[in-house]
Amino acid sequence: MNKVWLIFKREFLNRVQKKSFLIATILIPMIFPAIIAVMLYIFQQQEQGATRVTVEVLDESGKIALENTDRYEFVPVSMPLEQAQKSFKETDHFALLYIPPFELSRPQGMQLFTKENVSVRREDEIAGIVEERIRVLKMTAYNINKETLDKLKTDVSIKSFNLNDDAGKESHTRLLSGLGFVLGILIYIFVLVYGMQIMLGVIEEKTSKIVEVIVSSVRPFQLMLGKILGIAAVGLTQFAIWVVLVSVLSTVTLRIFGFESDQQAMEQIAKVNTPGTEQIIMANPVMEATEFISELPVLYIIFNFAFYFLGGYLLYGALFAAVGAAVDSQQEAQQFNLPIMLPLIIGYFALFMFILPDPHSTASFWFSIIPFTSPVAMVGRLAYEPPLWQLILSQLSLIAGFIFTTWVAARIYRVGILMHGSKVNYKVLVKWFMMKG
Repeated sequence: MNKVWLIFKREFLNRVQKKSFLIATILIPMIFPAIIAVMLYIFQQQEQGATRVTVEVLDESGKIALENTDRYEFVPVSMPLEQAQKSFKETDHFALLYIPPFELSRPQGMQLFTKENVSVRREDEIAGIVEERIRVLKMTAYNINKETLDKLKTDVSIKSFNLNDDAGKESHTRLLSGLGFVLGILIYIFVLVYGMQIMLGVIEEKTSKIVEVIVSSVRPFQLMLGKILGIAAVGLTQFAIWVVLVSVLSTVTLRIFGFESDQQAMEQIAKVNTPGTEQIIMANPVMEATEFISELPVLYIIFNFAFYFLGGYLLYGALFAAVGAAVDSQQEAQQFNLPIMLPLIIGYFALFMFILPDPHSTASFWFSIIPFTSPVAMVGRLAYEPPLWQLILSQLSLIAGFIFTTWVAARIYRVGILMHGSKVNYKVLVKWFMMKG
């Protein structure tokens, strides 16, 4: 174990002391919030500075009278369609909307002509304005008063509660889904990035002949294990620093934008027993998110996230190390990367298709139990607090999985790390695995 520790220490310090590590660790938590802030600012400025565009309306049905909005000015034209198209090209107007004769029950055949490919947003906005006008015409045809219809329209907001607790804890389903998405993606990225680092590091040492000196003092298995654990420690260290920095930066940012005073104001409103208070509080998304975060089992999520990061990394890292030991260049490694990454990619797609839509379904259960997909799948379910027996079963399966992959990888690694110039394929890997040593 002393030799494994020395290799672990070497891998950890070599990476942590690099300027690239320090830059990535400190700047990434700052870059992403900064990018989001800049993009939001640009979006707001664009919306505020947006000018109203002109849309010519050729209405052959004689039914649609569109009213101007803040974004669109509708100008009626009366001429044949071909002539209207030629006339439109000579103007600086945004679009020409053609409305043919139609039945209210089947409004079809409408066309929008522009001088450039129109955005989906613009197309949907204009379609929505026309739909609203047809809705009014239908109400008139059926003798329905608009005010009466508006009164009949009711928005229902349902709050869900988890009764596993005696007090009945609110579920915050949408926020849970967002948290599951973020955690699952983080695991996918971390396992992939640090697994590739193992493979590239092994290839570099093998091609530079350094490994031949190292294995004269330590066994190949000790070298592989020390390298895997060292890089894992780098990943966990980086993640821990990110958590601290993001927490501090988020708190500072909220105070700068006066969130603390808003929260106090909402708390004052909550103390007043007046009708509509509950609706006001629930309508505030910031307060809802704050309440959600305060109720989260943070230590539970952090501990299990670290477990699945480490377990998934060990499972895939051993395989990446075996590939790095078997080949002489990164180009040769590409043929083996896809089979290793495929289960991780399947877990990534399962996150969107099964886990987030229904975290307690049968498919979600099995994806979170199978070791090759559980690092992404179960982490995506953590915010939903899956049953304890499922969590324990998933973790035991993951432990068994990385023990198995480490054993398989070690048998390939011990032979491949000293092989140079040989053409490697799957048949050769099986041969190395079967060799007695």
